[in-house]
Amino acid sequence: MQPKPLTIDEIAAIVRDKFGDVISDPVKTPTAEFFTITDLEYLQAVMYFLREDDRLKFNYLYCLSGVDNADGTLSVVYHLESLGIHGHRLEVKAHCTVEKPEIPSVSEIWRTADWHEREAYDLLGIKFIGHNDLRRILCPEDWEGHPLRKDYKVAEYYHGIRVPY
Repeated sequence: MQPKPLTIDEIAAIVRDKFGDVISDPVKTPTAEFFTITDLEYLQAVMYFLREDDRLKFNYLYCLSGVDNADGTLSVVYHLESLGIHGHRLEVKAHCTVEKPEIPSVSEIWRTADWHEREAYDLLGIKFIGHNDLRRILCPEDWEGHPLRKDYKVAEYYHGIRVPY
């Protein structure tokens, strides 16, 4: 029988017990429960701990999303699950600035992050430090800009072909 999934408060307490205040207080909305990594220097260590700790065992990163917050910051949202072990789910956020769009990569922790980080890089320009193959995945290599940035201006032409927007 699978143990009862932990609540976000219980998960946050375990992380704080190990790392101190490198995460925010848990946030609970009608659609999501998450905490934010407040010190990016600890992001990889916290994520590795979430995967390896026997009480947590978040063995599956099922989605990674990038967001332009339109306030000079970009966010990455990690969707984690303890698949087939504890059954709990968690969302973790990390923020960086548009001027310095860098966040440590978690692709060495969860292989599923590889393509998700490439997508966030391609569409938002977030550079995942430590990613071993960070290149565009959806747009052509010579595409200028990052189409999901709020300040993105669609080019009228690409290689002499009118862009239909």
